[in-house]
Amino acid sequence: MTAVVPSPLPSTMRAWQYSRTAGGLEKNLSLNTSAALPTPKPDQHLVQVIAAALNPVDYKPAEIDTSFQTPFVRLSTVDYEAGCLVTFCTHWCSGKKEKYADFKNSPVPGIARFAIAKPATPGLDFVGTIVRPAPNSPLKAGQLVFGVCGTTPLAGGALREFSVAGTASAVAIPEGVAPIDAATVGVAGLTAYQSIVPHVKSGDRVFINGGSGGTGVFGIQFAKALGCHVTTTCSTGNVELCKTLGADQVVDYKKESVLEALLLKAQGEEDRRWLFDHAVDNVGSDGELQLRCHEFLRPAALFVVVGGEPTLKYAAQTLKRVVWPRFLGGVKGNVVGIWPEQKAEDFRRIGQWMQEGKVKAVVDTRFPFEHAPQAIAKLKLGRARGKIVVDVALETYSKASA
Repeated sequence: MTAVVPSPLPSTMRAWQYSRTAGGLEKNLSLNTSAALPTPKPDQHLVQVIAAALNPVDYKPAEIDTSFQTPFVRLSTVDYEAGCLVTFCTHWCSGKKEKYADFKNSPVPGIARFAIAKPATPGLDFVGTIVRPAPNSPLKAGQLVFGVCGTTPLAGGALREFSVAGTASAVAIPEGVAPIDAATVGVAGLTAYQSIVPHVKSGDRVFINGGSGGTGVFGIQFAKALGCHVTTTCSTGNVELCKTLGADQVVDYKKESVLEALLLKAQGEEDRRWLFDHAVDNVGSDGELQLRCHEFLRPAALFVVVGGEPTLKYAAQTLKRVVWPRFLGGVKGNVVGIWPEQKAEDFRRIGQWMQEGKVKAVVDTRFPFEHAPQAIAKLKLGRARGKIVVDVALETYSKASA
């Protein structure tokens, strides 16, 4: 799929930018109508953004309070490994510094804010057109691509008319896949893929906590595409959505306890009892699910934590998971965190599944580019069914392609 590339390139572009976040990111965004175009590195494409989809990581790191410190926990350096943000928690005891990793699902408070160069433009998920391909890339100018843009997971720059995308972070859109659908994949699709696909096989029972959000809607469909039995959770209003995506069983957390529902299955009659082969937590707010996951998982199964809040309570839960001995009440299950690694082959497989009709995009709301702050405000409510999309130039692209 190809599109028209502007020639010559404009010298400036429109970009939503912020330099502070007091009171909320959405209240501090301003539209710069004469921002300079980004300069791609040797392993990056210059792309013209058609549409962007939003994720919690687009605002949470920027809004974290720098005062988040305790005498017990000191937050140290930010390290980038394979394009992933990994944060390290330093536990001080007996005069020795012992470094514990596994805050992958929640960026470092304080440090994360200062790691974002200002002015910054939020947004990671995108669909767009290759303007200037990276050297030796098989992609060509004018080709439609989707994936993740930017050089940092803290402020990718999708909410602007031009951005950059790494060679492992953008792939061609398969024929027949609508650009707005491809825009929703990005971080959510990659997270769902890497938290499930490498760890399951056909016939496995998979539990997904949070099935109606941006990551959950992909997770259900990926697991079903692989032939798994899926149990998921959501609120009453989203039960039918999860079922239409393929979920075999849906636990309505408004009507019953999620943990009790899982334990009931694990402790049932012998011929009806089951344990899960894999679990993914897209919510992260229920520490009991982590602490007692060994009661509803098979011994070697993983409990992958995707969701989480940058709060003292969540940090304490993470410390208990990583540090606290099992005999003193620490986690007995195999609990791990995740931050997705940019892999072109993963994006390609997701695109193939979308082309084959095995996976479909779920768009909650579509906002015009001029209403990007309202889009972020809606995202922060935490009630979106699927993804929130910002139309950067989708309407213009659609008219030009008609």
